[in-house]
Amino acid sequence: MFTGIIETLGIIQEIKKENTNVHITMNSSITSELQIDQSVAHNGICLTVVAINDTSYTVTAIDETIKKTNLADWKVGDSVNLERAMKLGDRLDGHIVQGHVDQTGTCITAEETDGSWLYTFEYDENLNNITIEKGSITVNGVSLTVVDSKKNQFSVAIIPYTHEHTNFNTFEVGTRINLEFDVIGKYVSRLYANK
Repeated sequence: MFTGIIETLGIIQEIKKENTNVHITMNSSITSELQIDQSVAHNGICLTVVAINDTSYTVTAIDETIKKTNLADWKVGDSVNLERAMKLGDRLDGHIVQGHVDQTGTCITAEETDGSWLYTFEYDENLNNITIEKGSITVNGVSLTVVDSKKNQFSVAIIPYTHEHTNFNTFEVGTRINLEFDVIGKYVSRLYANK
């Protein structure tokens, strides 16, 4: 369980394929605090730490994860948003995030608006995910509030701190991102669909 509040950025050091699995080695300032078997959200994807070596650690992604996320786009040198699992009793500063990406989306606009940034994303509406105005959404692991919700797109406004301390500052038109829709909204939507 995560909150969507990014702790730090990691830099991809190595990507190694083994059959249909992909092993990703990350360099990060939180490596010394990690343990084998811990869950860490990487751009919103919950992955398990399988090896630790000095300032780097390795996680493994299986084929199902690769197909549902933007992980296939990752390259050595890319920055990745990192968040460790929340501790029981911590403040929930973002919203309830499972680390289970529902689908990818595409950045269709990225503009600076006098000190903040406005991003608009488009996603495949055929997967039956929804956003609502002022509802929660997770974009590359970042907990955000939806503005301008439409049938297959939405916008988010980013404060300067988020822009500087996440990989949002690398987004441009065409960038593919990971989306996790609000878990409560998903259950409500499923209940109404089954009536």
